This record gives sequence, structure tokens and C-alpha cells, in this order.
Amino acid sequence: MKAVIIGAGLGGLLAGAKLTKAGYDVEIFERLPFIGGRFTNLPYKGFKLSTGALHMIPHGSRGPLAQTLKEVGADVTIIDSHPMAVILKENNEIISFHDFRNELTLTKQVKLGTVLAYSLKFKPKNDISFRDWVLKYFDDEFLFKLADSFCGWALSLTAKDVPAREMLEIIDNMYLYKGSGVPIGGCGAVTDALSGIIRSNGGRIYSQSCVEGISIENELAKGVIVNGKTIEADIVISDIGHFGTSKLYECKDKEYLDKISNVKPSKGIKICLSSDEPLIGHSGVFFTPFAKRINGINEVTNADPSLAPPGKHLVMSHQAIISDERKAEIDLGLLDLEQLFPGKKYEVLLIQSYSSEWPVNRASSGSDSGNKTPVRNLYIVGDGAKGKGGIEVEGVALGVRNVMGEIGVC
Repeated sequence: MKAVIIGAGLGGLLAGAKLTKAGYDVEIFERLPFIGGRFTNLPYKGFKLSTGALHMIPHGSRGPLAQTLKEVGADVTIIDSHPMAVILKENNEIISFHDFRNELTLTKQVKLGTVLAYSLKFKPKNDISFRDWVLKYFDDEFLFKLADSFCGWALSLTAKDVPAREMLEIIDNMYLYKGSGVPIGGCGAVTDALSGIIRSNGGRIYSQSCVEGISIENELAKGVIVNGKTIEADIVISDIGHFGTSKLYECKDKEYLDKISNVKPSKGIKICLSSDEPLIGHSGVFFTPFAKRINGINEVTNADPSLAPPGKHLVMSHQAIISDERKAEIDLGLLDLEQLFPGKKYEVLLIQSYSSEWPVNRASSGSDSGNKTPVRNLYIVGDGAKGKGGIEVEGVALGVRNVMGEIGVC
């Protein structure tokens, strides 16, 4: 069986590794001069920065991504974070993420436990936002700010932009998988390991090779067109999202086109810092619910010192973009960092903005259109088709798992 994959981002590489391990003949075409997309390393001043995501795997060594890497035999070491996360309170006190309930009254603690237990089986059927869902049961500023901080860090959205049903699925997965963790070698270690698996199993990966079209016959995918030549295949998998994929063939399903045209990407800003001394002191997430823009910060060199030059620390902050004034958003983030680390010496290495054609996610969490298309044997993986309740790369892994189930690959 022959499979062609469009795009060598994390989703395309995970799918390629699964398929080559199952005996498929796989070819992957990537338009960029490098593989890994928004999940690989970016060398800069001796640091290993990342092209997109933070050097962090949300559910650590137990989550869907880690499980999939083990299934394909990828040699990646994930160091679980201890603590998983902490929260900086308004009075600058730091508490464990698991202790946030202690900030509520006893009545609210009991009510929160009851509501979350009920939600394990009964998710909202409508499109109520996570913020409005919280407001339905609670009137508590701390919970609202923590919800925004978590959603901003994990999903590059505010709580009002995330459907409650999706957020509750994410909470279920947090309890199921625990997490988080840092891959030794950063994001690039993951995608390099996957490309190695694909090639060792006979697969081929071509960079700077742009797919010009998808060959369709009788609503069945038959291959792709590259440089005017048709590459025939039994299965076509796309890692460039539903909308980008639909532009590669003449899609006539109006309902599907209307649905994917209305999907909004998620947008974010990452600020990379260098410091001689630790700013946080651990490799978990440092949530900042009372900052103006920064949602969370990671100091990944506490897990993997090789991500920075000797004697240096690499600190990465992330914030959701909530206005169209990009410079103002960045300035507020920089001001947050000054106030979060008063008197601390650090250097701003790089500020990276993710939107438009290079977003955080092509489909924001809760707006994913699934992994199927109107065309038989044409599937979507990646950040435009995440699995339910999947935070970022965990959602990518869940989406790949869904596609493998559809085509009968274990």
C-alpha cells in the first residue's frame, strides 16, 4: 500500500512513522527547506529555540504523544516536570497548581468538586464558552483569571473563546495523563527521531517540494501532483489543515467548505529570554493569571541544560494575542516580564509571533473539523485536526491516532 503525506510537520511525521512501521510505502512532501514545521529547533546565539511550540509536551511521558513515540520506536527521552505547574498569586505568593482550590471558600470548593465530577459524564451540548460555563456556577475573579491564564498558555485563547465541552475534555485528560514534560534535545529531537524512523523503514521525505494539487477520481483520492507530475497513492494524508487541503482539489461539498472556511486559527506571542541565574527554578509551568498579557512561562533548561550555552538558562513566555495591535501586545508582554522578575537580569533573545499563515493552531481548540474530508482516502492530521481534548501536540497525536484507526493501522 502506498501513502503520500503533504507536509512534514509533527502530524505528518507521526503519521508517516506509524504507516512505515505498518509496512506502507510512504512519501512525504514538504514545501519548506526544513522538516518539523512548528515543532523543531531554531539555532540562535548558541540556544536551541523552537520554530513554534515551546520545548514542552503537555502530558509528559504518559500522554498521547509520548505513547505514539513509543509505539513507533522513536528514541526520545521526556523528563517529567516537578512540579507540574505553579500559580503566581496577586500578592506574589506562589502556590502549586493542584492547590488552587484552597483559594476558594469551602462552599465553592465543594461545589467545584461536584460540578467537575458531574461533567465527567455530562458535557455541555451547546456552544457555551468555558468562561460562561464557569460564570454559570461561580462568581469568582480568581477562577476567571486562572481560566484565562491556562487557556492562554495551553491553547492561545481566552476562556471566552474556548467551548466549555472542549475545555472539560482537556481537564479530563489532565487528570488521566498528568503531565507535563520536556523532551531532551527540545522539539527538534522529537521530529528528528520521527524522520529517522521513517527513513529507516524505507520512507522518503522531500523538502522544498510543494504539492500543487491532489488527484481525485470519483470522489476518491488517487495521489498528489508535484512539479507537474502525479504521484499515485492509495491514501493521501494532509498536514496543512482542512482549508489549505481543500484548495488543492476542486471541492464541491458546500456544507463542508462553509464549515472549514469559518474556522479561526489561534494566535500567540512567545518571548525567549536568556539569563545567567534561574528566573523560575523548575521546569514546570509558571502560570501568571494576574499579569496583563503573559499567560505562562517555562524555564526548560532546568530539565535540559543543553538547550542553552553553558552557564545560561532559556526561559520562554507565552501569551495569547487578544487584539490586532501586535506591537502593543508585545510591549505589554515585555512589561509583564519586568514586573514578574523585578531586579533580575535577563536578555530578550527573540520575540516570535504566530498568526496568519504561521499560527499557533490552524484550527483553534474546539473548532477542529475532525480528520475526515468529503473525499475517500483523504485525511487531515496536524494542528488543523486535533483529537478531542488534546492540548496542542497532544491533540496532534490524538488526531493521528484517529486517522490510523480509520485506515486500520494499529
